[in-house]
Amino acid sequence: MSRDRDREFADFVRTHRGGLMTTARLLTAGDGHLAEDLVQTALVRVYLAWSRARSGNPVAYARRTLVNCTADHHRRGFTRREHSAAAVPETAAPVHASDDLDAELVAALGSLPPRMRAAVVLRHVHDLSVDDTAHALGCSVGTVKSQTARGLDKLRAALAVPTLEGDHR
Repeated sequence: MSRDRDREFADFVRTHRGGLMTTARLLTAGDGHLAEDLVQTALVRVYLAWSRARSGNPVAYARRTLVNCTADHHRRGFTRREHSAAAVPETAAPVHASDDLDAELVAALGSLPPRMRAAVVLRHVHDLSVDDTAHALGCSVGTVKSQTARGLDKLRAALAVPTLEGDHR
């Protein structure tokens, strides 16, 4: 019984880890190392709850777990302290963006607050419905709509996307 469970989970990881990594890189604004850590943490949590996860939509469950892991990471005190340093004592190794991710878009996503970034990524990269995005983020449909609208406005401004005349966004 346990071997079947482990085999089923291993198949799930082999099939969906790449997609989860892409989502994690977008959620972390291109930080590949943090994305690896978050995916690993999310997969451990999904494994521990595998009987519950596989009874519904395991991909949606894993994606929601990944979003929650990202939010947990940003809530930690050391993350805030790390960002408040005036000067960086050393530089990190350059992160090589994957060929399938637009570096300019990833950088622009980095300017969004984490929850807004998650709403935009789930809604417009993964093409989830508003209801599915709200379920994944654990918030209301109205919150998803407002977060994605504001996020898209900020991305348009950051990426200098031309708007139609009369469009007052």
